[in-house]
Amino acid sequence: MTESDKLVMGVESEALMNSASARESWRIFGIMSEFVEATERLAAIRPAVTIFGSARVKPGSPYYELTENIARLLSDSGFSVISGGGPGIMEAANKGAYFGKSPSVGLNIQLPHEQSSNPYQDISQTFRHFFARKYMFVRFASAYVVMPGGFGTLDELMEALTLIQTGKARKIPLILVCSDFWKGLIDWFKQRLVEEKMVDPEDIDLIQLIDEPSQVVEAIFKHYEARPFAPLPSEREMMLNL
Repeated sequence: MTESDKLVMGVESEALMNSASARESWRIFGIMSEFVEATERLAAIRPAVTIFGSARVKPGSPYYELTENIARLLSDSGFSVISGGGPGIMEAANKGAYFGKSPSVGLNIQLPHEQSSNPYQDISQTFRHFFARKYMFVRFASAYVVMPGGFGTLDELMEALTLIQTGKARKIPLILVCSDFWKGLIDWFKQRLVEEKMVDPEDIDLIQLIDEPSQVVEAIFKHYEARPFAPLPSEREMMLNL
């Protein structure tokens, strides 16, 4: 290879690097706009409860009907209901809230195999980036209700637990519904994580197992008996560093 060839390759390589750097910079602006737009659209929905669960649950199934019932009770009690905006448990959550008194909110995500948005959304916001969407689930929730689900549901549950445990998010009710479904996981937490000192015993107390829809609502109100639903000044400051 001649010196001239090396020079040409060097120039081409530098041009490619500059092009990639420019694309990355513009991508950052896109991420910023996603945060700003979602924050402005969701600012008025508080207090709100986020409901997680499987996208594979079919309408008419016991899990679907239970979720719809819980969401309707929450909506009629004054809570906006936030879901992932898709099918299954997400649809049931939005549907229950949609026919209730408070807003039904769907935080949709663009996927390679397109997620279809359910039709029961008063407010619908679509995200390209998972982390921006996850931030909004945390940012605007006064409680989490976790229905049976798969890897995505477990991911949301573990992230919520981690953020609360580490003090990166405020302590809010984290309710697992359908104790028969979750009991094995909770037992494993106690028998392995606690006994082997991977977590503290009180960390398990961050989770509540509740089966009855009315008791889900009661547990949330009980948590806020002595404090407002809105984040305290210290909690707002903490969440700026989320």
